[in-house]
Amino acid sequence: MILMRKNSALRRVAFVVAATALAGTTLAACSSDGGSTGGSGSAGDLQAALDAGGEITYWSWTPSGEAQVAAFEKAYPNVTVNLVNAGTNTDEYTKLQNAIKAGSGAPDVVQIEYYAFPQFALSDSLLDLSQYGMDDLEGDYTASTWGSVNINGGLYGLPQDSGPMAMFYNQSVFDEYDLTVPTTWDEYIATAEALTTADPSKHITSDTGDSGFATSMIWQAGGHPFDVQDTDITIALADEGSTQWADMWNQLLENGLLSNTPSWTDEWYQGLGDGSIATLITGAWMPGVLESSVANATGDWRVAPIPTYDGTAATAENGGGGQAVTSQSENPALAAAFLKWLNNDPESLSIFAESGGFPSTTSTLESDDFLNYESDYFGGQKINEVLVDATKNVVEGWQYLPYQVYANSIFSDTVGQAYANESDINAGLANWQDQLVQYGNDQGFSVNK
Repeated sequence: MILMRKNSALRRVAFVVAATALAGTTLAACSSDGGSTGGSGSAGDLQAALDAGGEITYWSWTPSGEAQVAAFEKAYPNVTVNLVNAGTNTDEYTKLQNAIKAGSGAPDVVQIEYYAFPQFALSDSLLDLSQYGMDDLEGDYTASTWGSVNINGGLYGLPQDSGPMAMFYNQSVFDEYDLTVPTTWDEYIATAEALTTADPSKHITSDTGDSGFATSMIWQAGGHPFDVQDTDITIALADEGSTQWADMWNQLLENGLLSNTPSWTDEWYQGLGDGSIATLITGAWMPGVLESSVANATGDWRVAPIPTYDGTAATAENGGGGQAVTSQSENPALAAAFLKWLNNDPESLSIFAESGGFPSTTSTLESDDFLNYESDYFGGQKINEVLVDATKNVVEGWQYLPYQVYANSIFSDTVGQAYANESDINAGLANWQDQLVQYGNDQGFSVNK
């Protein structure tokens, strides 16, 4: 009974946090009309729901969504799936939270990134899929992605893609300046110094302050800055891993060794194409971006393991997400059956992989076709051998805050100021921590530092 009371309290608090962070509401305005809370079911209900057919709505921005829906409807002609692009990440989350608050308007199935899963799962907005026997699918997914959809003892989604971090580097730049591919962060810093000294127009990488990158780098360094136990939270953005990353990255930031070109801009793509940005430390989904948006650099880029502090193979996740069934679904068994097909059926997995996404399913990652793929863009390199190996070396034990969407939204006003001033990232992390502690306490959590 005590556990039930704690979980109930956590869900109430998390709902307030999600509504406040995403919809801009006040605490007094966060009452909800409720709505369908789904229902209990069993594994057998999934096939029965497919046989009976019906209509569901699916919110997704993934490029493979249209082809996957078409393949599903061909396999199950009694089912209609209305695919809606409700916006990317925060735009979609805002619309979803508004629907949750209103008690209607949410889709049956929704795409959610891993960092945002806790915020919706703990507010009773998503169904626990273990009631349909999906907890038996654990072995089908990488450990880090499976852990990201298992929250507070419940299974609130199935993983679709993943983003184990690696280092993408421009081989032509390294050859031109006689640079050796770094394997440690000390070597990475030395390479950065050598490159910019030889040609001030070139930088080892670009970073103007990104919350997802920062938390992933802290994760890779072994940091555990967010500890969440029901409504009790500890935030320690000066723990050993956080400080180790900040001290290392400061050497690049404070010495002008980072490009100040904002990511995802035309100038950024140009820099990746002309060699002025020589490496990217990012998730395994990056090859598709380079191939589609930096075609003029075909043959120049390669991939290597992410540099580490001690020569081990430790890495972290950066990006990725899965799908969930919302509690408002009027046909939860059919929605769950579609979700299971989407992220577990071989045909759907093949469509996703062919679209350029980096999968989370071990069957795809371990297949000969996937591992032996030779990328023309990457000079014929078998890039998936490197990226799949990274999935096996993700540091365990990472947690996100149950208000991580809000946390990310204030990153630029806190840590981001250190980037703007080329000053100590540790000071920015301390400012971020203070604001996160205050915000969490204001929302009803018990937050310590």
